Amino acid sequence: MTVHTTRMLIIGSGPAGLSAAIYGARAGMQPIVVQGLQPGGQLTITTDVENYPGFRDVIQGPWLMQEMQAQAEHVGTRMMWDTILSVDLQSGPPFRAIGDSGDVYEGETLVIATGAQAKWLGVPGEQELGGKGVSACATCDGFFYRGKKVVVIGGGNTAVEEALYLTNHSQDVTLIHRRNTLRAEKILQDRLEANPHVSTLWHKKVERFLHDETTGALRALLLVDTITGEESEFAAEGAFVAIGHAPATELFKGQLELDDSGYIVVQPGTPKTAIPGVFACGDVMDHTYRQAVTAAGTGCMAALDAERFVAEREFEAVKLAAQAG
Repeated sequence: MTVHTTRMLIIGSGPAGLSAAIYGARAGMQPIVVQGLQPGGQLTITTDVENYPGFRDVIQGPWLMQEMQAQAEHVGTRMMWDTILSVDLQSGPPFRAIGDSGDVYEGETLVIATGAQAKWLGVPGEQELGGKGVSACATCDGFFYRGKKVVVIGGGNTAVEEALYLTNHSQDVTLIHRRNTLRAEKILQDRLEANPHVSTLWHKKVERFLHDETTGALRALLLVDTITGEESEFAAEGAFVAIGHAPATELFKGQLELDDSGYIVVQPGTPKTAIPGVFACGDVMDHTYRQAVTAAGTGCMAALDAERFVAEREFEAVKLAAQAG
């Protein structure tokens, strides 16, 4: 067993975690990033990225994360290939985390950047057609379906918001829902009903995503009527699964306040949790925007606040020592 100590321990290596590492390293915090089960986060399974600032051309998600990691390492970040299994937030600082390797990580501050994963339907063709017509983020990928026929699957706020957003790119948007009423807020339902470019298919469940034999891309969805059991095909070039996200917060249950959806609660407008010295950034605390650029921004905020936390502690320690002397 090896004990790794740092002024700033970061759990998670997506845009939030790596941005925190870059800012933390430049502030002399000598950060350690524990990368987790999916190094690089969700962008490593995203192909075309067209909305990250600074790039005129389409870039690849994995490449962007490789560049972020290289920059973080260049300025002094230590990257650890490990997965955190447990944390102790009550006894710190320093805050203590134990990895799958058996190694122990101790940080004077802790930045949580474990992210969130889109919930999927789990039906045939869904994963195979990822990036080829099936997506879980209209804001990320809607641009690629300009003028095409698209569908959104779900019935909550996210689904309705995605459907409305897609009308910026398509005049043929269909919302598919397995019931005959939506869970979305009334104001969103009113906007949906008023939009001439959105139609709704009620009592339909997606059974399978079907691909075109020639192009390999999505061509249709196999639907099942939830009342009659009748099957039908619905042609579409783009399908957006919008049934929610699951934040990776299992490690922190019972130690940090989580909201009803499992996201870490932070002080409004900050990455500060209820525990001084513990910060949360990126999708693990953001259930509204969920973009790489906003995750990176909150990662920067977490690093700046962590540096201030350490500086204040050091100042208090020096003041107490002077008083004692």
